[in-house]
Amino acid sequence: MAINLQKGQKIDLTKGREGLSSITVGLGWDPVKKRSFFGFGGSGPEIDCDASVLMLNSNNKLVSNSAVVYFGNRHSNCGSVKHSGDNLTGAGEGDDEQIFVNLKNVPGNVHKLVFVVNIYQCVERNQDFGMIKNAFIRVVDSAKNEELIYFNLSEDHSGATALFAGEIYRDGNEWKFSATGDATRDTGLAKIANKYTK
Repeated sequence: MAINLQKGQKIDLTKGREGLSSITVGLGWDPVKKRSFFGFGGSGPEIDCDASVLMLNSNNKLVSNSAVVYFGNRHSNCGSVKHSGDNLTGAGEGDDEQIFVNLKNVPGNVHKLVFVVNIYQCVERNQDFGMIKNAFIRVVDSAKNEELIYFNLSEDHSGATALFAGEIYRDGNEWKFSATGDATRDTGLAKIANKYTK
């Protein structure tokens, strides 16, 4: 049974789960439905949210220039992190995008994985997270298909264009998960990544 987290909570991910090595980090969202002229629910605008993961060292910096895994760079160089591919609309139930992590194969110089969702072409399309609902991040044991953690990103993030959903980080020999839930006005993945360059 999954543990539902609140913003700011941290939890041991691997402690007591010796066999846990492969996890799936699912991220999902839905566009807010617009009310039509007659009051019936219309479909909201198509919003292209992109999930990404930044691989950071112990100094909170990117371990390399290619240590950002997203739809345009779907595999980390080490092969321990893989991206499912781009979902252009957020339509449908369940995860919209997934990131697969083999914890055993994450290089020793990687101390933190930061999971981010940003709105593609947010400035050109005049879109922000006030137009998104039901956002979440969850962690699944890939081998058992068992949901371990669920974090509902339910705050109103109107005006924000990027959302730091959660982090998985080393604590000695264990991995922990932190429910971040912080929103920013960063207008693209490049600007987000620049915060973590040397």
